[in-house]
Order: sequence, then C-alpha cells, then structure tokens
Amino acid sequence: MNQSIAKKNVYYDKESDVLYFGVKRGAEEEFAEVAPGVSVELDKFGRAIGVEVLNASQVLKPVAKSLRLAA
Repeated sequence: MNQSIAKKNVYYDKESDVLYFGVKRGAEEEFAEVAPGVSVELDKFGRAIGVEVLNASQVLKPVAKSLRLAA
C-alpha cells in the first residue's frame, strides 16, 4: 500500500481510497460483500478476519458528516 497510514489494525491507502479494518489474524478463504463496496473477509471457519471498504472517502462521507454534527 503506497502512501498508507496504519494505526493498530486499521489501514488506509490514500492512492486507491481503500480502508481496511483487521479484526483478527488469519488467512482469507473467502469474502462476502455486505454492501456495495464493503466486503468482509472470512477465514476457513467462516469467521470475520477483516473488513474492506472501497471508495472509502465517499462511502464514509455521511458517517463523518453525522459525527461532526453530533460533536
């Protein structure tokens, strides 16, 4: 990931606008798209190991806006 920032298990790649949340360690066996552009990575037991958000700046814009309003 070029030009990425990492804090614990959260990674953001500014160049590709992808946000990743690591839930736990493990090898990805499959993934499930839970919303447009939002995928949950699953291990061989079907347990979540990570969440990937494509076009993160656009997908999360409403969340950021509501957080600013609540502050």
